Amino acid sequence: MYFRFAWRYFKAKKSANAINIIAWVTTIVIAFATCCQLLVLSVFNGFEGLVKSLYSSFYSDLKIIPATGKTFTLTAPQINAINRLPFNAGMAMIAEEKALLQNQESQTVVSLKGVDNSYKNISGVITKISDGNFDVGSIDSPKIVVGYGIQNAASINLSEPLPPSVVTLILPKKSITNDAADAMSEGNARASGVFSIQQEIDNQYAITNIDFVKQQMGFGVDEYSAAELKLAAKADLAEAKMDLQKILGQSFKIQTRFEQNANLYNTMRLEKWAIYAVLTLILIIAAFNMVSALTMLVLEKRKDISILRSMGTTKAGIRKIFLVEGLLLGIIGAAIGIALAFLICLLQLKFHIIKISGGSFLIDYFPVKLIGTDFLMVATTAISIAFLASWFPAKKAAAQRINLK
Repeated sequence: MYFRFAWRYFKAKKSANAINIIAWVTTIVIAFATCCQLLVLSVFNGFEGLVKSLYSSFYSDLKIIPATGKTFTLTAPQINAINRLPFNAGMAMIAEEKALLQNQESQTVVSLKGVDNSYKNISGVITKISDGNFDVGSIDSPKIVVGYGIQNAASINLSEPLPPSVVTLILPKKSITNDAADAMSEGNARASGVFSIQQEIDNQYAITNIDFVKQQMGFGVDEYSAAELKLAAKADLAEAKMDLQKILGQSFKIQTRFEQNANLYNTMRLEKWAIYAVLTLILIIAAFNMVSALTMLVLEKRKDISILRSMGTTKAGIRKIFLVEGLLLGIIGAAIGIALAFLICLLQLKFHIIKISGGSFLIDYFPVKLIGTDFLMVATTAISIAFLASWFPAKKAAAQRINLK
């Protein structure tokens, strides 16, 4: 019954045309706000998925690092025990440190990552080689694979007919000494490849073999900076992390891919919800229009309210009629906005209509990703605001005195 009355009031022509205008303006504003919210969330989801796919090429599912200090000791039996874990699809041992990379007159600071032979099986870097090949050489003949940004910064050559550049790597030794000359080591490595993943990674990392780095820094036989693990296809990340932490103990710290890039992901998430909150303000502005429209409707329908009250309708019943009226405005506006956003996202996915200007990004269009919970959240927000905005006019309608004159 309440819906029938509310629907008739919504459709009926009002004596004051302004009521109709305000009601439709409210509906349009709600539709616009919900559409914008969904589009923003979908674009952020698209960029988040793109960034995660890029970072997954370089960062492992799980990373073991020391809880304190820069290195840890992991013996061969311990490594074999970890490799036998059911969720472990592969593990690579890492020796990593900041280094000064010099190529003739050019030089740049890099994060030098020494990796073992298993690294190819757990990392996607090999699929991101843009020049040369992924070859880190050996302790006697070290080779180095650098990011695209490092190649430009240090003028590293890989193109024929000139021979590949031989770079000098200056690393700090682990042993403490008062002699500055003895505190640093210097070694050469031949450039073998260039990877291109993401600007931050390309400008920072260079990869060589672990034995060369350990030798230069004076590491022990079982001493490492980190270990990187690739999980089996159906492995649960949280459970794997917990099981590994129990095995290794509190002297080790286990990081997921998210935790390895916590600042990046937290910033992206904060930006996403900050913009969502700003767009929610548009819905709140629409709520003021709704209050005005419903208040004017209550004034117009005073005689109808008196008749309904005289026929036995309770105050709660009157209140429900106008609450439903406000919810109708919110539901219709939200439905239009959601349908419009869904259509725009589908068109963007299929035809890449909206382009990214500049042409310097990895893709030339805005990526979008539709997530069902976003649609549910936006609809719930719009309807909740509509309900709250309807409460005051509905309460005022219920308080009307019976007057049949």
